[in-house]
Amino acid sequence: MKEIGGYMDLERAHGTEFHENAIALNSGRHCLEYLIRAKNIRKLYIPYFLCASVKNLCVRLHCKYEYYRIDGELHPIFDEILNSNEYLYIVNYYGQTDNGTIRKYKEKYNNVIIDNVQAFFQKPVENIDTLYSCRKFFGVSDGGYLYTDAILKEIDKDVSYDRMMHVLGRFEKDASFFYEDYQNGERAFNERKMRSMSNLTHNLLRSIDYDYSGNKRTENFSYLHQQLRDKNKLTLIVPNGAFMYPFYTEKGAELKKRLIENKIYVPTLWPDVFDISDKQSIEWELAENIVPLPIDQRYDAEDMEYIIEKIKECS
Repeated sequence: MKEIGGYMDLERAHGTEFHENAIALNSGRHCLEYLIRAKNIRKLYIPYFLCASVKNLCVRLHCKYEYYRIDGELHPIFDEILNSNEYLYIVNYYGQTDNGTIRKYKEKYNNVIIDNVQAFFQKPVENIDTLYSCRKFFGVSDGGYLYTDAILKEIDKDVSYDRMMHVLGRFEKDASFFYEDYQNGERAFNERKMRSMSNLTHNLLRSIDYDYSGNKRTENFSYLHQQLRDKNKLTLIVPNGAFMYPFYTEKGAELKKRLIENKIYVPTLWPDVFDISDKQSIEWELAENIVPLPIDQRYDAEDMEYIIEKIKECS
């Protein structure tokens, strides 16, 4: 029986999601699970420079996997011929792989999956399986989008109300108050089943000013790049709606520690790399010394200048 009346709940948003026409699921990794199941993928070639969640998903779904290397400009080093049920999983690191390059990968390998988890604002290339994550860019606890022509039968809908504490809490207090909740939520992803996106996450995503968010990220990335490009070991393009600014420097590991001490929270992305690569590998070097600097829509040029000042102090 439908409820009418009672206390007020969250307002219904009437905007449009950025990826309105995609398949909406409860996370980026579940988008990959959807593809493996729908396309009956038997083997994935995945980069060493990647979190363990993709490998773990392959193990759980009994999908074979094999690692491949990337070069110092974050491009795949791969010369295998793929069978019909084998796919090359390509990560668009920091949005540095444009759609023209993605089309070339499609022409060369045919069976490709594009991981745009770090490139939310980059539209997919037609007829190429492409997946996205929402929580890397916005204040939601979950959510992923998938573009594919493969269709699974209807799946159950997720619920998100019990996973929002760290998001709601940080709106009014510092991140440190809710970091344990955040970590618990991250660990819980390993146990969650594939579901369609929750009503709550849909609603939150419909309330976002995507033009503002994308433009602010681009402006902040450009500001940092103008100041740091001569010191950055990566040759970068300025992507639309960037994820973070990847500052690749000789003593990146030490710089990360110093910035965190100054409450500039920079992650070491994909620390699992240290378990599967040797210290002489490019993947180890990248994981160790790329400093991902925050440039999202919460910040402006004054914040970027503060980051630059702290980098100079810590260097």
